[in-house]
Amino acid sequence: MVRDFARKHGSTLRGLAAVGGALATAAAVAIGALLAVFFAATVVVIAVMASALLALAGLALRAKKARAQRRDDGVIEARHLGGHHWVAYGWNERQGR
Repeated sequence: MVRDFARKHGSTLRGLAAVGGALATAAAVAIGALLAVFFAATVVVIAVMASALLALAGLALRAKKARAQRRDDGVIEARHLGGHHWVAYGWNERQGR
């Protein structure tokens, strides 16, 4: 009877292989879950950095618009082009005052 059982169901290594396969499957699932959490956190960090970049770009555009508005203190804008060359902006609109 014992010989018939061993002959029908194979060797004892089959049981060890099943346990090893179960352990390998559990390890693969655990590693996969850790990698999923890691990459999800990476996406969140990228999203936060992108939103901060957009916020700073919005503030820069707002500051540029505020600077570009007409000034009432009599000061005109001039840019130095090098050497003795300057270009002034807005002086012709202020001559009528």
